[in-house]
Amino acid sequence: MAKLTPKALNKKPLNPLLSTPILVYLALILSLLLILFLSQQHLSQFSFPFSSPDANDLTLFRRATTHTTTHIFTLIKPKPKIAFLFLTNSNLTFAPLWEKFFVGNNHLFNIYVHADPTTYVASPGGVFQNRFIPSKPTKRYSPSLIAAARRLLASALLDDPLNQYFALISQRCIPLFSFQFIYNYLFKNQLKSFANSSEFNLLYPSYIEILSEAENLNIRYNARGENVMMPEVPFEDFRVGSQFFILNRKHTKVVLRDQKLWNKFQIPCTNKYYCYPEEHYFSTLLSMEDLKGCTGFTLTRVNWTGAVYGHPHLYTPAEVSPELFRQLRVSNWSYSYLFARKFSPECLAPLMNIADDVIFRD
Repeated sequence: MAKLTPKALNKKPLNPLLSTPILVYLALILSLLLILFLSQQHLSQFSFPFSSPDANDLTLFRRATTHTTTHIFTLIKPKPKIAFLFLTNSNLTFAPLWEKFFVGNNHLFNIYVHADPTTYVASPGGVFQNRFIPSKPTKRYSPSLIAAARRLLASALLDDPLNQYFALISQRCIPLFSFQFIYNYLFKNQLKSFANSSEFNLLYPSYIEILSEAENLNIRYNARGENVMMPEVPFEDFRVGSQFFILNRKHTKVVLRDQKLWNKFQIPCTNKYYCYPEEHYFSTLLSMEDLKGCTGFTLTRVNWTGAVYGHPHLYTPAEVSPELFRQLRVSNWSYSYLFARKFSPECLAPLMNIADDVIFRD
């Protein structure tokens, strides 16, 4: 046995945490965590836009609802994002206003555009560049607008796991506040019962209008024929609501997984003048599936005074003023209006003139 000398006895043992192999190992772990974090923050899970125009919608929806990702959200809590889903059949006239709205917040939102392929829609560039998804024709008085909204929801669900809110926006819709105001408003209202959830998929309330009473509701229910909606959709479960909404991630998956109600709403209407599938499908489905998880109200202000053939009041340049925005922001409910429609394309110039001093000054 080797004899221990006084010099050997006085030598301090090497700290294992300072040994070279341990340092290399820790460095590799930290590097991996950093790469994973950056990939969640900046990279899509799939190559955008995920599918060709001829792809089967059911295949897209199945991918969106069954795909799972491995997250490090328990170690690093990235901020959730809002997916803005633009549904249009003409050019995005108000793109400059939205560009000003989004500036400086790239890490908090994603954009997806469904443009009717039968109408040429030029990309406005900027934040909208390369954000057009494969689209199919849309037509009023048909379920095609529901299908378009579902394609937008599926694309956003696949694209980024940080998308937690999905806001459907029309081509004639504008924001009423700054991006930060809207972002903070949505994410401060997390449902308390899920506040301690261990998953990043926190459940926030969905803002969708759900009305059980409306003018001509019985005629709308039978627009496809007498009792055609039975037995899947009894009249007492039939609901009406705004075409535009803000859904949470859970309800987005509910919409994409549904086939039972979708089969009914795909049936062509025999009375097209009372056929508004996009105003019934989402409200009816979510009312039946998870009414408590929905506010029952829309956050998009619409003026139905003098409505013609289902179209709301169209604001003109002469009406655009600071006073108009003060009126549009007023809500009789416990929820604030965050968006407003419907504005004529000629309103862009006067809207841009008051954007900094009125619209985005909360």
